[in-house]
Amino acid sequence: MKSALLLTVACCLITAPSIADSPEQYGKALTVTELTRVSDILADPKKYDGKKVRVEGEVVDVCKKRGCWIKLSGDSEEETIVFKVDDGVIVFPMEAKGRKAIAEGVVSARTYSVEELIAQGEHHAEEQGTTFDPSTVKEPKTVVRIMGEGAVLSD
Repeated sequence: MKSALLLTVACCLITAPSIADSPEQYGKALTVTELTRVSDILADPKKYDGKKVRVEGEVVDVCKKRGCWIKLSGDSEEETIVFKVDDGVIVFPMEAKGRKAIAEGVVSARTYSVEELIAQGEHHAEEQGTTFDPSTVKEPKTVVRIMGEGAVLSD
């Protein structure tokens, strides 16, 4: 009896790390097979606007209020892209930060007015508990992000 119990405990301890390291699916299953580099999207956003893409990168930030977006690293340190999902449809945990993500969705390259950018900046600052200076917004800007449909997070 003791040996059976010890064997069961040993099996659980051996398999526990592999279960914890298994990828986690969020949202819809991924269907796009070709990987698109974040740098390619950012270099020519109009080319990708409205197209479904699959990207991968490290999660460098997560929406602290609702888990409704993650920011993914690009091919170089200064490149990132936001993967935005509808509130409540997918909720990314704060623990996603630092994990690898393969994400799929439709690229949105939209030019926002100064007023819209100020409203977004204030909203983002409120969500993140930071401050925002509206005087930093001088002109309209094209914002590129991926409207998320599904993602897989792994360690």
